[in-house]
Amino acid sequence: MNFKSLNRAGLVGLALAAAAGAALAQTPAAAPAPVPNKGDVAFMMSSTVLVLLMTIPGLALFYGGLVRSKNMLSVLTQVFAITSIVVLLWVTYGYSLAFTNGGGLNDYVGGFSKAFLKGVDATTTAATFSNGVVIPEFLYMAFQMTFACITPALIVGAFAERMKFSALLLFTVLWVTFIYFPMAHMVWYWGGPDLVGNAAKALADAGADGKVAAQAALDAVNADAGMLFKWGALDFAGGTVVHINAGIAGLVGCILLGKRIGYGKELMAPHSLTMTLIGGALLWVGWFGFNAGSNLEANGTAALAMVNTFVATAAAAVAWLFVEWAVKGKPSMLGMVSGAVAGLVAVTPAAGFAGPMGCIVLGLVAGIVCFIFCSTVKNALGYDDSLDVFGIHCIGGILGALATGILVNVDLGGAGIPDYSSKPGELAVGAYEFGTAFMAQVKAVLFTLVFSGVGSLILYKIVDVIVGLRVAPDAEREGLDIAEHGERAYHD
Repeated sequence: MNFKSLNRAGLVGLALAAAAGAALAQTPAAAPAPVPNKGDVAFMMSSTVLVLLMTIPGLALFYGGLVRSKNMLSVLTQVFAITSIVVLLWVTYGYSLAFTNGGGLNDYVGGFSKAFLKGVDATTTAATFSNGVVIPEFLYMAFQMTFACITPALIVGAFAERMKFSALLLFTVLWVTFIYFPMAHMVWYWGGPDLVGNAAKALADAGADGKVAAQAALDAVNADAGMLFKWGALDFAGGTVVHINAGIAGLVGCILLGKRIGYGKELMAPHSLTMTLIGGALLWVGWFGFNAGSNLEANGTAALAMVNTFVATAAAAVAWLFVEWAVKGKPSMLGMVSGAVAGLVAVTPAAGFAGPMGCIVLGLVAGIVCFIFCSTVKNALGYDDSLDVFGIHCIGGILGALATGILVNVDLGGAGIPDYSSKPGELAVGAYEFGTAFMAQVKAVLFTLVFSGVGSLILYKIVDVIVGLRVAPDAEREGLDIAEHGERAYHD
């Protein structure tokens, strides 16, 4: 999603190319300000709405069908409330914290220069991944907002059927503020491709030689980018920011809250697999906005992300279906849908970087590995992750993030790591070094696990002290629909 990461070599190449282009300029006249392309605008508006579709109704129905009928309405309410609250937080200060320069803290978080959308209007634009190509800033802000909405909503599945509604809302406000907004900034924020050219040109016009201008341009990028971006971590649409981030927070939450009453002793089967299939299908449809839209432009890379979202998902669904069939003796619809979601998660960071054949392999591996974590590992460790948020989102996100560092290689059919060194202003493919690319992904995964895991633990403890995390045993037995909301999802 958003500003695709360039490795350090790519940044150097971009800076040198920009400096060279500036030195060769024959006239000092400033180029006209870029104007958004109507095709890109229409594409991104559609993608934004598709990501909302993923959350409500997609995720809400997917999760709702998996819980017992007495908790169906509570899950729907939780997902809808989280979405509504995060929308308000995002336009108030979230967008500013995620996507502005944070001064001395810029490695970790943005500032408040665009709080309450100050300075953002129908005329301002946001950079894409091509020099001179922009989209309306309102549109970029709204697209990013939908990612901020779905991420905390994913966490709900880990402790479904036992958390207080008041505790969930307080945790959501704290979590997006102190965990999600900084993560989005660290992974996706940078000044855009035009920043380098402008910095180099300014010095070249002042008479500096090419090397000085190039170094200044590189310094400008490093001064205006998030920490994981500068590490060279590749995350096309949210493997770290969304899935690992939410998955590890969910695991911490379900362990802190403890197991549901009767877990392991009573049958806790999903009450409506029909709803789960509808929700899962809506997730797959909406995920095209999630992945393809993260390119920010309607071009070939967006089409690549779309194809990868098809094939990785299908491969993971088939892999889970057959491995479960072999292990349990029957192929299940729930298993196939769970596999599809695992594939969607795994392909998210790789969508615009890997090739379709590589994504098929990634999907097959994700389907098998996530099945193992959601069954064998979960049973062995005994934690009650109600709807397998950790097993699918965290594990699938880790697989996808690590695989991106491998599958981006052009020799494996990948798109290559972005580099602008061949022609100023044009995207080219930089040299691939396995050690550099893969270790950047390892560092990003480990950092996300520690930052979100420890940070979420602290926030859960704060919420527990203030309002308490878990509903009373009688309320849990009655069901959260009546106990927390005074309503029922169904009436006989």
